[in-house]
Amino acid sequence: MEFLSLVKKRKSIRAYKPDPVPQKVLDAVLEAGRFAPSACNFQPWYFVVLQGKKEMVRLSNGYKQQWFLHAPAALVVCIDTTKAWKRSDGKAYGDVDAAIAMDHMILAATEQGLGTCWIGAFNREAVSKALGLPAHIEPVVMTPLGYPEGEPETRPRKTMEEIVRMGKF
Repeated sequence: MEFLSLVKKRKSIRAYKPDPVPQKVLDAVLEAGRFAPSACNFQPWYFVVLQGKKEMVRLSNGYKQQWFLHAPAALVVCIDTTKAWKRSDGKAYGDVDAAIAMDHMILAATEQGLGTCWIGAFNREAVSKALGLPAHIEPVVMTPLGYPEGEPETRPRKTMEEIVRMGKF
């Protein structure tokens, strides 16, 4: 698939078929995350995969949207806060690295025919507990994974004129 077509095909999916995600498909998604760039190539991430109803229920303690439970799998990108690169002014880049990895995996999932939905509005403590994370590992973003049930409408995007500035703001 042409890259821009793939980007335009990706949508936030909130309805999933119950079919499990085959390991080969899951591996392709995870491989895309593994090859994502990170600041100074520190790769401070961990990708936690949950599959099946029991694990989805456990994870849903941190994200209480009913539709989320119907996905057959979920993926949580976490960072090791002790290993993320920091800019000279102290700005830590772990969240940025996690976002890039997740974006790679969401696009790979789309190419594999899977649906995803970027979730950042979760209870960090509850997700950390559900995953058994040590204190220095922080969940940054998660997504359900599964085959979409139907096709959501394409939501409007801002025009290039609204968002692009050339040379200065």
